Amino acid sequence: MKDEKFLINGGNKLFGEVVVDSSKNAYLPILAGCVLSEGKIVLHKCPNFSDINSMCDILRYLGAKVEKIDDILQINCDYFDNFCIPTNLASKVRSSIFMLGAILGRFKKAKVAYPGGCEIGIRPIDLHIKGLKKLGVKIVEKHGYIYCDGSNMTAGTIVLDFASVGATENIMMGAVLTKGTTKIYNPAKEPEIVDLQNFLNKLGAKITGAGGDVITIEGVEKLQGKEYTPISDRIIAGTYIIACAMCGGDITIKNVNPNHNIALITKIDKYACKIDCFDDKIRVIADGRPKSLGRIETQAYPGMPTDLQSQILALQTISKGSCLIVENLFETRFKHVPELIKMGADIHLRDRIAFVTGKEKLYGADVVGMDLRGTASLTLAGLVAEGYTTVYNVHHLDRGYDCFEKALQNLGADIKRIS
Repeated sequence: MKDEKFLINGGNKLFGEVVVDSSKNAYLPILAGCVLSEGKIVLHKCPNFSDINSMCDILRYLGAKVEKIDDILQINCDYFDNFCIPTNLASKVRSSIFMLGAILGRFKKAKVAYPGGCEIGIRPIDLHIKGLKKLGVKIVEKHGYIYCDGSNMTAGTIVLDFASVGATENIMMGAVLTKGTTKIYNPAKEPEIVDLQNFLNKLGAKITGAGGDVITIEGVEKLQGKEYTPISDRIIAGTYIIACAMCGGDITIKNVNPNHNIALITKIDKYACKIDCFDDKIRVIADGRPKSLGRIETQAYPGMPTDLQSQILALQTISKGSCLIVENLFETRFKHVPELIKMGADIHLRDRIAFVTGKEKLYGADVVGMDLRGTASLTLAGLVAEGYTTVYNVHHLDRGYDCFEKALQNLGADIKRIS
């Protein structure tokens, strides 16, 4: 992997339009869901995220035919000849774990290495395993692998101890081709869960309740390939909203569902910028220094997403007043804080709480990205900092943003990628 970095000359306001890509967190489980289907599936508006490319590599390794032409992805899983995901592939992307439920659902056996992804804290898969066991799967964990025997899978009732997105999606996929009625209580309610339901239903599944308190899956005999377009990425949209609030300017964000970002919009509208929402676009106007947001706590949807916490923290470093940010989901999601402090930010950490006192300005520095959203945060800080900022390890950003620097260039930012 090339040691690529961003070189940013801060201080430019942002103007113009930007189109948001399809959602990484919707596309990844949908790719896993393709395993459940016979025939060819055509997915539209496929972005060039490295996480999506890694999931496609896993599908190819398992025997699927995967072809990408422009932004159209064609997948056929009729040729599966392998039910094992090795460590070298699973370690590249956290969402490799979604393959477990899908492979079990269709083929009733699986061997999957423990997943990788950003090191933002302990993300146990015990809820995934507990839920699949409720469907009659026999599971043994040893030597870094999860061995599963689903030969006696049956429908079941699962009550999740925590509204886990991944566990909800894995259980949904495990139940789709399992005879009987499966119910998931206390499921995650994220829009990406609803999108997975809509995708599977288009293939012939019978799932209801996604986005609510109970998801019901009526098992069917088979799914058949269709065409589908996943939803847009609410985290990318939120990142652009925050970028404009920090830099100032007037931008229109297209291909979005404003309702998916309602927690962010209601929190920062009129404090950090003026936001106008339309059916499929958001206009952000910012002039002058933003005001502190007071207190922010990350929560499960529809609360403030943890994937926007890093970017909001960057916003607060230049806001008037002080802010308290509580990270309720991941215990090590403040790795970018020491790098922001290098730029002049006033931040104090205590466990999962960040106390931020806004400064009038930040200063350019050499900073290192540690994970996907933290690298986005450092990039936003560089856009407003005085002088030049170099952001290292931007390969983290490529996991969930496609040519982020080019989109910012089109809005007027002075940023370039260099090797």
